[in-house]
Amino acid sequence: MKADRFVLDSNVLISAALCATGAPAALVKALRRTSATLIFSKETHAELHDRLMKSKFDAYICTSLRKRFLTQLNPVSLFVFISNRPMGCRDKDDDKFLETAVYGQADCLITGDEDLLVMHPFKGIPVLRPADGLARFFPEFSSQKCIKL
Repeated sequence: MKADRFVLDSNVLISAALCATGAPAALVKALRRTSATLIFSKETHAELHDRLMKSKFDAYICTSLRKRFLTQLNPVSLFVFISNRPMGCRDKDDDKFLETAVYGQADCLITGDEDLLVMHPFKGIPVLRPADGLARFFPEFSSQKCIKL
């Protein structure tokens, strides 16, 4: 199945930044190596930046590598405007990901967050775990064990 536009929840992108193996890192690699687009809103990007730059991650990855990771997302990223409308998620803070997916015409929302996963599908947009999204949209990347970003 061909898909071009993806919203990745902050938890998925942070996992990819912290660990070069596994489905989150493989998803980021697939996005960077194909014509796929990562869709952000100002709000979702701010959340990613704020959470990834927290000092609690200093023990796992230095600040400069975290900044580099964010910079490496730029070439495959597209920003859309959202109006911060309620979207019906039981965690209201996650509504921004649903709205970004809708306004960005995403083919899929990838998350590890149960509050978003229970919304599957949301307005026709699949809401999948990283491994499921990888297998469905990028099977050629799903068997790789070690991913270099």
